[in-house]
Amino acid sequence: MSLILVQDSSNNQQGEEAKQRETEMRNSILAQVLDQSARARLSNLALVKPEKANAVENYLIQMARFGKLGGKITESGLIEILEKVSQQTEKKMTVTFNRRRVMDSDDEDDY
Repeated sequence: MSLILVQDSSNNQQGEEAKQRETEMRNSILAQVLDQSARARLSNLALVKPEKANAVENYLIQMARFGKLGGKITESGLIEILEKVSQQTEKKMTVTFNRRRVMDSDDEDDY
């Protein structure tokens, strides 16, 4: 029983180390492709909308891996990327009203 607990704790520790390495790798790639003001804007976005910041980070990392970035991205370049991502992930909301039909009608006055 104690052997299983030791294996579980070592697996958890390895998982946490892998997550930490991945986070460090992401941060180093982003530090290479973003200038300081763009990095600050992205971290502010991560505080407010973490899922959108994560999508932008993934997009930037993919662009960097394929070599499609021509130097560091400035804050204005990041804003353009944010607008593109916002347009792609924009949720369309529609409101529909379902009015209930009541058994009483105005034509029938029984009183």
